[in-house]
Amino acid sequence: MTTIHAPYRHSGLVCSDHTLSVPLDHARPDGPRIDVFAREVVAAGQEHRDLPRLLWLQGGPGGRAERPDAASAWLRRALKEYRVVLLDQRGTGRSTPADRTTLEGHPDAAGHLTHLRADAIVRDAELLRRELQGDRPWSVLGQSFGGFCALTYLSQAPEGLEQVFITGGLPTLTGHADDVYRAAYGRVLAHNERYFARYPGDQALADAVAAHLAEHEVRMPSGERLSVRRFQTMGITFGTASGFDSLHYLLEGAFVRGPRGPRLSDPFLRGLDATLSFAPRPLYAVLHEPIYAQGGRATGWSAHRIREEFPQFDAEAGGPLRFTGEMIYPWQFEEDPALIPLREAADALARRTDWPALYDLDRLSANTVPVVAAVYYDDMFVDREQSLVTAGMVRGLRPWITNTHAHDGVRADAAVFDRLLGMARGEL
Repeated sequence: MTTIHAPYRHSGLVCSDHTLSVPLDHARPDGPRIDVFAREVVAAGQEHRDLPRLLWLQGGPGGRAERPDAASAWLRRALKEYRVVLLDQRGTGRSTPADRTTLEGHPDAAGHLTHLRADAIVRDAELLRRELQGDRPWSVLGQSFGGFCALTYLSQAPEGLEQVFITGGLPTLTGHADDVYRAAYGRVLAHNERYFARYPGDQALADAVAAHLAEHEVRMPSGERLSVRRFQTMGITFGTASGFDSLHYLLEGAFVRGPRGPRLSDPFLRGLDATLSFAPRPLYAVLHEPIYAQGGRATGWSAHRIREEFPQFDAEAGGPLRFTGEMIYPWQFEEDPALIPLREAADALARRTDWPALYDLDRLSANTVPVVAAVYYDDMFVDREQSLVTAGMVRGLRPWITNTHAHDGVRADAAVFDRLLGMARGEL
């Protein structure tokens, strides 16, 4: 059942909201149900035209779809010729939430969370497509994890797809999470070297912050304790176009001198808190390794185990501090209040072995849907070499390899989506 709300105008756009009631487990249509929310956006004056639809599958996991109050570069470009559908992937945004408030005390929280991966998101998208336009296929733009979902879409329901655009989102189709994080740690080290080469004075600052945290119990304005290892995770900012600069300007105001000597400043601590807390996106932490899980192998807290192979990240070894990146650790479920109630479920997911396949390799090798993908040469989040292997496994996929953009290129520069459109049309 779909609830369609009355259209409304906002910032030169016409928006229509849709709420679908869908099975939590699509294999059990008579079982528990959840809501999935989507917003269709069209440029004002274009609302009566029969424009093709473009489904946006955002990165994550666990992030809500874009809101049109601050349109990203890709959205402004896409609205020139598409009706854009912004899907709040299950568990996020205005879809039925999955977080500490809804899952604490749940009789099977881990079981619930297994149904929030790409395979279920694709089935939700297909229900929505049929509600909006019947048997007509639509196009999909998948950013980061959204690209993972797009490949699952090509595996499960290619008949629903007209064209597929992927930006920074070609995952390994056959590799284990260990392969993903082993490659990721090397890329993160390279980004550390670039960062400290750009801002050489920040090494002493970062080391001083770590030493201060090791000697003092420091609380962020939220009341949460800031540990050295939690401070290290600020390296997650390195993967975006402005990430280096944002951390630099935060670090330059790290210390103030109080009556009892140097202290970490409230603006600095507040800035860390805004990045480090998983309160706005708990599913990013809970599902970050399960999105790679297939077949009979557990992920087993892969990033935590593989880190032992990279002693450069050991803050107690006496070397210069190195920031980590897009890795999730079991101790974060002990230090972040938004994650503490989800620790038991996260442990269960890490042990789980009966994960269904996310990709159909035979179907992908016989693919007939036009697919174009931006592969960012220095992408910190998604490995370039693994992406290119995947590109070669999808029939007809055309990759564009560029070192001009970071992982968030499609949000920062409309030229990224413009280039992919040109490729899909055979103009480039």
